[in-house]
Amino acid sequence: MKKDSLIIFVFICVAFISFDLTAQCAMCKEVVNSSQNGPNSIAKNLNTGILYLMAIPYLMIAFIFRKQIKSLYLTLRGKKVKEE
Repeated sequence: MKKDSLIIFVFICVAFISFDLTAQCAMCKEVVNSSQNGPNSIAKNLNTGILYLMAIPYLMIAFIFRKQIKSLYLTLRGKKVKEE
């Protein structure tokens, strides 16, 4: 039980604590560096777009397994789980 609680706690910490991440590949980084001073700079929103694209698969997995996640949450809270 303590191991499950620790895993849930670590997952929550990782999922909800935001960091200023730089999720850029080498080619994207070079394009951003070369176009930072131009009038049509793409550097401002490129990192946000990459992070957005990275988050979509995690949200899809959470949506697919929402019943199992809810069941785990209710089990950890000590409430009875309805079987369907």
